[in-house]
Amino acid sequence: MNNSCTKKLAVLVSVILAAAAITYSIQKTEAILGADVWRSGRAPIATSGDKNVYVTWWTNKSGDWEVIFKASTDGGKTFGSQINLSNSKGVVSNDAEIAAAGSNVYVTWWERNQTANEPVLRTSIDNGKTFGEKIMLSIK
Repeated sequence: MNNSCTKKLAVLVSVILAAAAITYSIQKTEAILGADVWRSGRAPIATSGDKNVYVTWWTNKSGDWEVIFKASTDGGKTFGSQINLSNSKGVVSNDAEIAAAGSNVYVTWWERNQTANEPVLRTSIDNGKTFGEKIMLSIK
């Protein structure tokens, strides 16, 4: 086999191995985070630095729609305990989004009931270990 074919084969093998690693990582993440993440249809993800991975989703597992958060400090190999960010009884909390920069993590979502439809923000300044109070973003 000539040098050009060997290089092309090496690249092809690398691509196949990377795809297999990504598939394995997604399957492992699904097992760690739980089936509710995948039933909601979305689990937005953000990263910061080389090792921090943040995931948020909304679930009705408790019978009340809530926004949940998990963080990993080892590149997504393991995740810490889940944090219920919304914890809003009688309100549908859904459509979560997430962003991260440095040690800051920002999670937004909508809180809806029969009379309100409000965007909400919670911010962490310690890589998702703790979050500040909910900030209601709508103008009243």
